[in-house]
Amino acid sequence: MSEHATRLVAAAREAARNAHAPYSRFAVGAAVLLDDGSVITGANVENASYGLSLCAETVAIATASAAGRLRDIVAIGVIGGAMDAEGRATGTSPVSPCGRCRQVINEAAQMGGRDLPVYCGAAEGDAIRTYALSELLPDAFGPADLGIG
Repeated sequence: MSEHATRLVAAAREAARNAHAPYSRFAVGAAVLLDDGSVITGANVENASYGLSLCAETVAIATASAAGRLRDIVAIGVIGGAMDAEGRATGTSPVSPCGRCRQVINEAAQMGGRDLPVYCGAAEGDAIRTYALSELLPDAFGPADLGIG
């Protein structure tokens, strides 16, 4: 397993501890790696009006963008799992980004001119699946289709 995969999945696990998921009881953490080696994390934030909830990947990417670093994202890691009584994510199966998050990741990827590696980890254990974003979202629509990038 690559050093980036291990590092990002560990950071995503730590971020998942801050998930606000009282409705689904499913904690998700994400971590994006920037081109200078720094890592930005995010956790899911649910809302009583379910449609207003935020996914961990979106939170991490929006945080990078707010810092002027959207184009600097070079990889992303994500984990998720059912929350135990203490609010920790559990489970040994890797979790992959939802369709909406794949589209948000694609925005960062196209703006940075990269096919980002996406490291999908389990909340517990060593299981990590590695994908290129183009495998998770083939023929993606994005900034390039609008002449931006």
